[in-house]
Amino acid sequence: MAMPLLLFLIFSLKLIPISILCQSISNITIGASLSAGTNNNNNSSWMSSPNGDFAFGFIKLEQDTNLFLLSIWYAKIPDKTIVWYANTDTPASNGSILELTSNGLVLTASNGEQIWKTEGLNARVSRAMLNDSGNFVLMDDNFANVWETFHNPRDTLLPTQVMQKGGKLSSRLKENDFKKGKFEFFLQDDGNLVMYSVNLPSGYVNDNYYTSGTVNSSASSAGTKLVFDMYGDMYILRENNEKHNLSEEGRVSTTQYYLRASLNFDGVFTLYQHPKNSNSSDGWSTVWSIPDNICTYGVLNQGSGVCGYNSICTLKNDKRPSCECPKWYSLIDPNDPYGSCKPDFVQGCSEDELSNNKKDLYDFEVLIDTDWPYSDYVLQKPFTEENCKQSCMEDCMCSVAIFRLGDSCWKKKMPLSNGRVDSGLNGSKAFMKVRKDSSFLLPPPTIVIKKRKTLILVGSVLFGSSAFLNLVLIGLIWLSTCYVFVYKKKLRRVNQRDYAVKTNLRCFAYEELKEATNGFDKELGRGGFGVVYEGVINIGSTTRVAVKKLNNFLLQEVEKEFKNELNVIGLTHHKNLVRVIGFCEAESERLLVFEYMSNGTLASLLFNGEKPSWKLRLQIAFGIARGLLYLHEECSTQIIHCDIKPQNILLDDYHNARISDFGLSKLLNMNQSKTNTVIRGTKGYVAPEWFKNMPITSKVDVYSFGVLLLEIISCRRNVELETENEEKEILTDWAYDCYKDGNLDALVENDKEALEDKKNFVKLVIIGIWCVQEDPSLRPSIKKVTQMLEGVVEVQVPPCPSPISIQYSLD
Repeated sequence: MAMPLLLFLIFSLKLIPISILCQSISNITIGASLSAGTNNNNNSSWMSSPNGDFAFGFIKLEQDTNLFLLSIWYAKIPDKTIVWYANTDTPASNGSILELTSNGLVLTASNGEQIWKTEGLNARVSRAMLNDSGNFVLMDDNFANVWETFHNPRDTLLPTQVMQKGGKLSSRLKENDFKKGKFEFFLQDDGNLVMYSVNLPSGYVNDNYYTSGTVNSSASSAGTKLVFDMYGDMYILRENNEKHNLSEEGRVSTTQYYLRASLNFDGVFTLYQHPKNSNSSDGWSTVWSIPDNICTYGVLNQGSGVCGYNSICTLKNDKRPSCECPKWYSLIDPNDPYGSCKPDFVQGCSEDELSNNKKDLYDFEVLIDTDWPYSDYVLQKPFTEENCKQSCMEDCMCSVAIFRLGDSCWKKKMPLSNGRVDSGLNGSKAFMKVRKDSSFLLPPPTIVIKKRKTLILVGSVLFGSSAFLNLVLIGLIWLSTCYVFVYKKKLRRVNQRDYAVKTNLRCFAYEELKEATNGFDKELGRGGFGVVYEGVINIGSTTRVAVKKLNNFLLQEVEKEFKNELNVIGLTHHKNLVRVIGFCEAESERLLVFEYMSNGTLASLLFNGEKPSWKLRLQIAFGIARGLLYLHEECSTQIIHCDIKPQNILLDDYHNARISDFGLSKLLNMNQSKTNTVIRGTKGYVAPEWFKNMPITSKVDVYSFGVLLLEIISCRRNVELETENEEKEILTDWAYDCYKDGNLDALVENDKEALEDKKNFVKLVIIGIWCVQEDPSLRPSIKKVTQMLEGVVEVQVPPCPSPISIQYSLD
């Protein structure tokens, strides 16, 4: 009896692996499908891993429960933590279908549009399964993997997952927004593991803020792959089989805890643990993270940092960043705590801030060990603390002054970037300039102080009279409010009609422009006063337009900008100016509608690495000069543009230059030749007289044109601090040195077309040098510049742009 029993037990033991295998290969075959939103809109799981730890299917998005993400998540954890996801840019709506075909997975919307599919398969698919490690695999007839999620990760790695060279993780945009964010974790081909930020939406990669250093050197060999092993250790395996651990923290038990390593939306790569006991109230906790302090690592000197502009980053106990607006600042988007902050008061170089009573206007908020290290525009040294405060107070461009090291004062202007609290600053002081007068806070108060007695009186009557009288008074107030509202609305319509008649522009409704731009969806560009969107309107025919939506949190400046652009552009018409089609003035919204320029900005043409033809560059330079000549001398009202730069020169279908953005222009009467005004324009293109309290004339545009002309010739920016040769950093200085030394060929760096047209090439450089003379009286008028370009006027030898004594004049 004992022998048969023993044989039975042995036979049973032999069957155990077979039964486990049968359970593990429970899979999905070709033709199987899953619908999003079935089962009363609950999460729809297509399959679970054999151990039940993971599920694969559709999961509802928190921000919109009618949309679904194709995902893998922890099935036994209450919050259903997602570890992989597919259709990030196009969430699936109710009724979308996921199907397994011989060509892989295909996700189709309810309208038949394909949302997502598996890419890079190397064989036909016959089945799919989700294994116990959380890896979803597609297999061929021989059970070989032809595609797997472990080789196509999103923001998370799981135990047993290996990342080969070229492998990458991308962060989410926000905690619950699965679109691609601005941080990446990348194992380079040289074996170095790096983390960096990306400037969205362009994809431009900034400098690394973390590197593993696992490259070939005299002391060690290069990394070959990143391993997250079954014991919870994470390391880079080198060519000599040595392990480079990402952290020295102790090993975590994978039998007691679930583990995941995720690149968070804030750029911190973290190993998390979660108790496997489903009854535990503990959630995910941090085991280790890199870098040690994302606030001080920042994103080096590019972009806004972890937090938005004008914000301050502080490290929390879990080594994740917290972002906060300084006092008297608030979030531009209240729903984005990691976004940029705006001042709640008017700040800048407006008229009142150029008066002598700045101390009556401003005060300082003092912050300790706080800095925005990459927003400096000047260093004052040696300086005292009092000198530092006074210098910032008297400078309308100064937003913050940092006093450090006992004698150094860094003045900074907005936007402030990479703000952080850093104990390593050893007690440095940040003097943040804020308004004293609360009347400058934005938005403006709705109750005027001088009417306080009236309000008190009304309140007394309301609370002291009978209920009937209260109702009568409330009714009268309501009727009065309605009357005022209707009157203002009617008055606004009358004003808009007046503008339309006066400027021959079309008045658009706000909803009309919102629909034309698809809800202000496609951004073309942005500047200090607003954002430009692409749109399509019907004005007799379907027309592509550019809609400039002015920022509405600086109401006074926006109103000035809006009226200025309407007055200036509405009465202009020239082939080298961008034509304005219409405008919109609705409540606090101000919009301008321009003709669409299909070839973008001159900046994108000149500075994209490939030089445009010399003939085209000549054509563009002549066009800009003719446009400025029209503004300066051929309009009924003289117009100084004040912000000529490559970003404000647009190119139409035929690459004709069209001057745009008159928001900074200064109107002059025909009998007026100069004006005193606040500093306008863009650094690098601003004429020296702006900083010398000198009268401003049309010569400021000539100076900017000279800088722009030298950029067109050389196809390089006017300031390049990254160059190895210091003499080349400032284009205007370098151009004159090249001319003086007879080495103009260096300016165009073997540009064959330019060198073949040597006569015009030299002439343009000389004209550019004349235009950037420090003394405005030496600069030619734009009319003379045009004549020199066209060969009507002879071009003479120019002086040094910044001479000690001035002896030449072209006027």
